[in-house]
Amino acid sequence: MLRISRVEPRGELQLFVEFEDGRRGTFDVRPYVGSAFFAQLARPDYFAQVRLFFRGVGWPDGQDFGPDTIAAELSQVS
Repeated sequence: MLRISRVEPRGELQLFVEFEDGRRGTFDVRPYVGSAFFAQLARPDYFAQVRLFFRGVGWPDGQDFGPDTIAAELSQVS
């Protein structure tokens, strides 16, 4: 079962994430901010409030991404 162990906001709507299995990389949130649900993430002060949420990541007003979504779109780094 996938689980994110670390998340850090990066510039331009990017998240650095690390999974418990050691995979890590960048997740691009830009494709999602066009929807009303994720629009608030375009505000840098709000985007910076990202935290671990269950097995994925989330923000105070309920926006979240699960580990499967992030893993499928992760730009891995070594």
